[in-house]
Amino acid sequence: MLIILSLLASRHEMYVFSTSQKRVSVELVGTNKVRDKLKNFDELSCASVSFMGVSSAGSPEELQGLVPNLRQLDLTGNLISQWQDIFSLCQALPSLEVLDLTNNTMENDFVESPLLKNIRVLVLNNCGVTWELIEKLKVPFACLTDLHLIWNKLNIITTPVGNFVQGFDTLRLLNLEDNHIVSWDEMVKLSYLRSLEQLHLNKNKIKHVRYPYNLPSSGSLGDVAVPAFEKLQVLLLGSNEIEDFPSVDSLNLFPSLMDVRISDNPIADPAKGGAPRFVLVARLGNVKILNGSEVSARERREAEIRYIRLVMGKAESSDPELLKQLHPRFAELKAFHGIEDEKPTSRMSGPQKMASGLISITLKCVGPSMGEKQPLTKKLPPATTVGKLKSLCESFFKLKDIKLRLFLEEEQGCPLPQLLEEETASLVELGIGTGATIIVDEES
Repeated sequence: MLIILSLLASRHEMYVFSTSQKRVSVELVGTNKVRDKLKNFDELSCASVSFMGVSSAGSPEELQGLVPNLRQLDLTGNLISQWQDIFSLCQALPSLEVLDLTNNTMENDFVESPLLKNIRVLVLNNCGVTWELIEKLKVPFACLTDLHLIWNKLNIITTPVGNFVQGFDTLRLLNLEDNHIVSWDEMVKLSYLRSLEQLHLNKNKIKHVRYPYNLPSSGSLGDVAVPAFEKLQVLLLGSNEIEDFPSVDSLNLFPSLMDVRISDNPIADPAKGGAPRFVLVARLGNVKILNGSEVSARERREAEIRYIRLVMGKAESSDPELLKQLHPRFAELKAFHGIEDEKPTSRMSGPQKMASGLISITLKCVGPSMGEKQPLTKKLPPATTVGKLKSLCESFFKLKDIKLRLFLEEEQGCPLPQLLEEETASLVELGIGTGATIIVDEES
């Protein structure tokens, strides 16, 4: 079926079947506006002919006369496979900027190609393309800003010349979600895409991330020394297999990175031994958006202080070099927030020594069925777990047959207290120290 026929196709009557299988006419609200628009195809800027059996563009002259101002065209789920048809289509529509070929099985080669400067966004999701084809497509589509390659089973980035992908000088967004990428080394080949601002890698199989700081600084840009991923601002790594802190810490080395997604990775899942959000915020010093949520100045300050308490409470090592290796930002954050090491007093023993290790926290009851209860300040061992603290609250406030929820409110009047949901996590592991306030609520 030709695109022209698809664009002109229309239904004169709309109806639904009743329970007795009789036709009941229905009227679409706003049809007059739609009809008025369709009377003037030359003014049409967006069109979708998805899943309509289109296999050819038809006559270029007729297409250009029909929709000369078309800027966006959705050809999802049709029968197009020849790139020559796509090239003819793009030449016939000089105003076309966005072309969606999702779910068309495209051939992975072509003979000749014109220069198509008008196309800015190209969507090739689930088209069976290889990176070898992408290397060829960068010639006709030399002015792309957005390239979407979801669901193509890509796992290797091939580079015909050198170790890095060249060309794509205007490409700002590359979407490789839902492919089969395992090795971060494949992504390193994209290091010198000079305009790349967003790299979408959700739902792959990446286990480790490392900033390629030891690469030749010239990369593919001749004698101009530029850092790898110089302009990359957004890196989406959700639903991969990242499980190590060095991968998180390496994100600090990307010079322009501000927006990161690492949700649904083992390292970001406390239930699987991963880190809670406050640890990730503290370790990622330059990130403004984490897992789709903005990191406010207040959240960052509180997260960094909690992180410092966490590291100091665990006391994994007194060796400064080992501590720096395990927690690269710890010394920097401690100095920035003016937090000094806790020095144990000599001659302290027995009960005095035990008391010096306790943390003082305030407990506040807010549940509607708990009645009015005055806040309590208690000194507890840092190893007290969330589950144990719930039991203590039942005793402190004489609560019976009420399932409790605990929230952390580090500063008075905090609008977004954090739910403490991991029963086995200790106060020190949650970065909770002296002066913190725990809100005691009931499950709804």
